[in-house]
Amino acid sequence: MSGASRAAATEERGLRTVTRLALALVVVIPNIVGAGVVLVVAAWVLPLGELAEDDPGALMRNLIAFGAYLLGAVLVGVVWGHFRMRVPPPPGPGADDRAVRRQRKRLRRVVLRGPLRLATVQTVLWAAAVVVFVLINVFASPRLGVSVGITVALGGVATVAVTYRLVERVLRRDVARVLNDRPPSGRVLPGVALRAVGSWVLGTAVPLVGVLLAAVASLAFGGYTTDRLALVVLVLGGVALVVGLLVTVLTAMSTAAPVLAVRRAQRQVEDGDYDAEVPVFDTTELGLLQAGFNTMVGGLRERERVRDLFGRHVGEDVARTAMENDVELGGEVREVAVLFVDLVGSTRLAATRPPHEVVEALNAFFAVVIDVVEQHDGWINKFEGDAALAVFGAPTALDDAAGCALRAGREMARRIADELDDISAGIGVSAGEAVAGNIGDTRRYEYTVIGDPVNEAARLTEVAKELDGGVVASGAALSRAGDEAERWEVVESRVLRGREADTDLAVPREYAPAGSAREVPDDSGRRAPSLG
Repeated sequence: MSGASRAAATEERGLRTVTRLALALVVVIPNIVGAGVVLVVAAWVLPLGELAEDDPGALMRNLIAFGAYLLGAVLVGVVWGHFRMRVPPPPGPGADDRAVRRQRKRLRRVVLRGPLRLATVQTVLWAAAVVVFVLINVFASPRLGVSVGITVALGGVATVAVTYRLVERVLRRDVARVLNDRPPSGRVLPGVALRAVGSWVLGTAVPLVGVLLAAVASLAFGGYTTDRLALVVLVLGGVALVVGLLVTVLTAMSTAAPVLAVRRAQRQVEDGDYDAEVPVFDTTELGLLQAGFNTMVGGLRERERVRDLFGRHVGEDVARTAMENDVELGGEVREVAVLFVDLVGSTRLAATRPPHEVVEALNAFFAVVIDVVEQHDGWINKFEGDAALAVFGAPTALDDAAGCALRAGREMARRIADELDDISAGIGVSAGEAVAGNIGDTRRYEYTVIGDPVNEAARLTEVAKELDGGVVASGAALSRAGDEAERWEVVESRVLRGREADTDLAVPREYAPAGSAREVPDDSGRRAPSLG
């Protein structure tokens, strides 16, 4: 048997189990309610003593007929209800997809229209009861026949109303199964407004009609004393309250349950759980609301996945800026700090270790780099093989971008030495004005930083590989930093490869040679005493 056939068989078996429970509820509980209404109204409302004076056996005849008919109606309802809710056996082994689709379609139709189908069964049986009891009594007394017929009709209305609501509740799990497989595109059964109006009509209006009929009968035929009429009003009012409350509670539960399910899932989404999903088990507009919520959350889930993937490629700050603003090509001059880190001996590493070990080593190295950069409010602009470029101050401005970069450089050097065996790196830090923006074409672009600080940081990385500690910063970064600058010391000046002017080189104080303090220019370009 194919997977689709097995799924269809499982669903059909589940429907049979639930249908047996639904039929038991439909046959027992609603008919008990309806029979109770009939007996109460017959005993306390109908003037059977007066109406049956010419036919003393009328009361006994009606009671026997009522009991026999109720028992027969229950049996017929079981058989007929089972037939109406029956689903043909699932396709056997080797069935094609067309047969499976037909099976699912039949199952869907039976489940979604189950409340209406079983309510129809009860409607027909109680309508037949009205006809039977009118015919039993109308020839002996037309007035008695009409009164008994109205009484049976009141019981039938109560039975049908309770049946519909109970079957809705019992079939909820199967409805959720078929609707989650294919969400509704439109309501299947009467909508929320008609559900509320129907609840009032069936649970309240119809019993009150009995009060009106009793008043009309009293005016037209007499036979009602004041006490008798008061008793009629009390009984019919009590029936209206009890039956109306039962129907209204069932209706309220069927209306509130989908809304509460959506509200619970909404709270999950508000808490950041985008895997929240509402089981679609309502066949009215509320079912469309549930399906719509799932569609919306699916869109949010996809958006969050794209945002997360986007953020992993370009950095959280860049991703957030791009999603909150219109993306335009071009850039702007920003005050930034740049950290460039390059692995030492990557060629030897690749030549002496298996590829999977090389990948593991690089991943461990970059895990430290990313962690340190993010802890100090920077972001990785790009990876270049065994090197990485980190930016501080763009696209999100920082009050002390240079200080953040310098702290990140010191912390990164310490962690690489402490946590990574047989791995060392050169770290260069620079700062200054650079152009930050989207470079490329409308079809493909990236957010990057271009300018002298980037070039200088890359050259400083080469110098850092020669020094103790493996980290060096430019005088420009030191002059722009806040308190972090006190932890660094300028040790020398030299002309870096590809540049013409001298660059002051600073290292953390713990790595500075004794007596190496030099002057460092401040932001105005004047020479100022070094911090050493």
